[in-house]
Amino acid sequence: MTHIGILGTGRVGTNLARKLAAAGHHVTLGGRNPQDTDHRATARAADVVINATPGDTSLDRLTDLRTELTGKILVDVSNATRDARDGLPGELRYPGSSLAEKLQAALPGTHVVKTLNTMLFTVMTAPETLAVPPTAYLSGNDEHAKRTVTGLLGDLGWRSGQIEDLGDITTARATEAMVLIVPHILRRHGFEPFAVSLAR
Repeated sequence: MTHIGILGTGRVGTNLARKLAAAGHHVTLGGRNPQDTDHRATARAADVVINATPGDTSLDRLTDLRTELTGKILVDVSNATRDARDGLPGELRYPGSSLAEKLQAALPGTHVVKTLNTMLFTVMTAPETLAVPPTAYLSGNDEHAKRTVTGLLGDLGWRSGQIEDLGDITTARATEAMVLIVPHILRRHGFEPFAVSLAR
């Protein structure tokens, strides 16, 4: 059992919390505001922290928790974009870089792992619901942290053959850029489950 803290209580955070708790992990949900006591307490007490806060403000929120996140694994599932006029993701907030890279630079004592950011949130905890097996990409500098996250992905229903380790944290800019296709899919098909996956 791992003590997992999830920062963000929206659809993504609560969806992940439900499945990880059902898998036997001790899960604590923290609010989105880093000034909230529960937010800090969640980060401080957990072994693994999941960032499910809005990606456009995640860097400021989590940098404020540098002390609480030191020595922890931080799983970043967010995408940092500026919204288009219709509220869907527009341009990247960090072109030529990524939110995950910015987080790793701001939190040098934390092991950042990027994953699960290339799919509708429902697929994160139910990959078996898609007709074609989806891919969960991994990016991170620390091999032990990535192995730990791979184990958590297994608890969410991901098989080993569906997990693609891309390499160090700089590879997160590739998967974060995939978000640019998402608004076009949503405008055409609505919020039907999907993932941007690797076909072999």
